[in-house]
Amino acid sequence: MSAKLLLPHSLPTRTRREFIKDAFCGFGGLAFASLLHAEELRNSSNPLAPRSPHFQPKAKSVIFIYMAGGPSHLESFDPKPLLNKLDGQTRPSEFGKAEYQFVQDDAKLMGTHRTFKQYGESGIEVSDLFPHIATCVDDLAVIRSCYGDSVVHSAAQYELFTGRLTPGAPSMGSWLTYGLGSESESLPGYVVMPDPDGALPAGQPMYTQGFLPANYQPTMFRPGDNPVLNLDLPKGVSMKERKRTLDLIDNLNKANLAEEDHEFSARINAYDLAFKMQTEAPEVLDLSNEPQETLDLYGVGKEPTNDYGRRCLMARKLVENGVRFVTVVSGGGSGTLTWDAHNDIEENHQRMALQTDQPVAALLKDLKRRGLLYDTLVVWGGEFGRSPEAQSGKGRDHHNLGFSMWMAGGGIKGGQVVGATDEIGLRAIESPYHFRDIHNTILHQLGIDQHKLTYPHLGRDERLTFLEGKLIEEII
Repeated sequence: MSAKLLLPHSLPTRTRREFIKDAFCGFGGLAFASLLHAEELRNSSNPLAPRSPHFQPKAKSVIFIYMAGGPSHLESFDPKPLLNKLDGQTRPSEFGKAEYQFVQDDAKLMGTHRTFKQYGESGIEVSDLFPHIATCVDDLAVIRSCYGDSVVHSAAQYELFTGRLTPGAPSMGSWLTYGLGSESESLPGYVVMPDPDGALPAGQPMYTQGFLPANYQPTMFRPGDNPVLNLDLPKGVSMKERKRTLDLIDNLNKANLAEEDHEFSARINAYDLAFKMQTEAPEVLDLSNEPQETLDLYGVGKEPTNDYGRRCLMARKLVENGVRFVTVVSGGGSGTLTWDAHNDIEENHQRMALQTDQPVAALLKDLKRRGLLYDTLVVWGGEFGRSPEAQSGKGRDHHNLGFSMWMAGGGIKGGQVVGATDEIGLRAIESPYHFRDIHNTILHQLGIDQHKLTYPHLGRDERLTFLEGKLIEEII
């Protein structure tokens, strides 16, 4: 009689796979299969469902602090003592030529009235226009050598947001939601908060999804205290009744949905998102429940910081609740209502800085103390800088050959200055970085390979970095 092999009553669990299989007599495996099926259904029905990055990300969301009109690098983050010494003189020929919109060939150089001081352990110089941001300087990576291809507002704004000089291409926010989806089911994946003073020269096309499917378009918030209308249920309508109405509309829409009809698909998802926003968004967008200390930090409730402070605080709440990309615009309309200081650089920049300096610093501090700055990338900048030469006596013209932007959080190594312009701030001469390099660095921090984030359009695979974008290695 052959001996039988006796197996022990139980075996030690050696791997996670065995644990799931054995847990609760096998019910662990059934539960895990159910979760996988639910995730598959969610991904198939929701185009904004979260997707895996190409490699390990350092950030999961972006807040773009957009200074519309072109803030002057010479009055903000790039001090030029020689420019002050040459005040009133014609630009020396050794600095080369520059093309402007309005500055004449015989224009004289204009020094700045701002004073610069070193701040933080890093000792980075910041002008007195930004005393609040200066207190956060050790978290900033200031890029003094940015440049673009256009000196015209509309074209430069398109290039800043989309990488192209003409409208029709997707913006940064649309590309990121296309590549990564959104971490929230009840809030938009991509939000733009425009300035209450009106539309900019490039208009809404610079923010939109371009040739990407309509699901990746931005949600444009309204200025003021009520950024999204009709979030409350109508009087006398219960949530159950509202859901029945939505289900009816959804079934009617899907009965008429043609394959690859992206516009109609986006409309269906918009109805679904609108219903979900009625349950969660009111709490997120309501600032009345914020502690008074937080409201005071942002300058909410006082002028001139109330409006921009409200929008910066809302940006923090949005990324805290899973929104992927938020643009907070400073400056609306045209001319002096933006950072476009043609007539009087002092009056314009002092006014615009007073509106934004405290709220931007508050955003950085608030994100940091909540542990959100670790994986939230904050980007500050405009579509170009301002000219070293004077225009109209006290103003500065558009200037795309060298200007400053900065990044913070999201894995960025703060407390440093990268690149440089020449001694009068005319041209980026040390480690120059184009907008495409800014874009590629943003993508990289969110775990995206610029070559893999593509979309077929007119016979070619398009991408955000139309030409090869370099990584700003010094800051990552």
